[in-house]
Amino acid sequence: MRILHLDAGREMRGGQWQALRLVEGLAAAGVESTLLAREGFPLYTAARKLGLRVEPLGLMRALRHARKHDLIHAHDARTHTMSAIVRGAPLIVSRRVAFAIGSKWKYGRAARYIAVSEYVKGVLIAGGVPDERIAVVYDGVPVLEEGRGDLIVTPANEHDPQKGLPLATEGAALAGVTLTASTDLSRDLLHARLFLYVTHAEGLGSAALLAMSAGVPVIASKIGGLPEIVRHGETGLIVENNAAAIADAIRKVLADPERARRLGAAGRRSVRERFTVDHMVRRTMEVYRQVLV
Repeated sequence: MRILHLDAGREMRGGQWQALRLVEGLAAAGVESTLLAREGFPLYTAARKLGLRVEPLGLMRALRHARKHDLIHAHDARTHTMSAIVRGAPLIVSRRVAFAIGSKWKYGRAARYIAVSEYVKGVLIAGGVPDERIAVVYDGVPVLEEGRGDLIVTPANEHDPQKGLPLATEGAALAGVTLTASTDLSRDLLHARLFLYVTHAEGLGSAALLAMSAGVPVIASKIGGLPEIVRHGETGLIVENNAAAIADAIRKVLADPERARRLGAAGRRSVRERFTVDHMVRRTMEVYRQVLV
């Protein structure tokens, strides 16, 4: 099995981390992959450091490689469009975003869609993609060391209007606590006692999964696919997007250390059971095999 992966991301966000972890996991499983990514940008650089086969992204290069691979896997919207033009191998598209489908033509081209959540699958079906062409594969994250510290961590995503850093900051201020807006979650979660994930649109929320993997209790917006991974009152708390609700949830977790411990332990267990990188790789390989049959 030979897979051609394409990703045009300029930043190392959730989709790029998943593409990188997938290609690395496929290599460990003996599956040959070629990744086309923007030269000099974080995904390209990270893949090079890991010794993975990566080349600069471009239409002509994709056309040449398509004839040498069994499948094409597009990991973002730009490469979905590019791959819809390319011929030579069946196309699989990962769909992570929660907004409605735009181009009907583009979405008629893929053999299979990998939706990051049941919520995103519903968006695809509403846009006219047949149910039988959609597989749900949840994100996979590494299991971090347990967080032991006092930080209240939130993602530093102030440049993304769909994310909710201003609202998270307002809620934290009402609760009388200070947020650490993190650009390196794997590092900062090791020193965290609480993770706050506020967003106005979300396909799934792999940052919440990463926090859960570290046993850090999670407070997350009742948005998109987040309730599929953060089970309210069991593996975290799900809140409405208003500052008062966020502040109340923060106070409740911080005032009850035993409850915080239970939420964190249950979240960590849930990641081990359902959301590891190995789970994601195995489930993706199942989709590949279904297409190639």
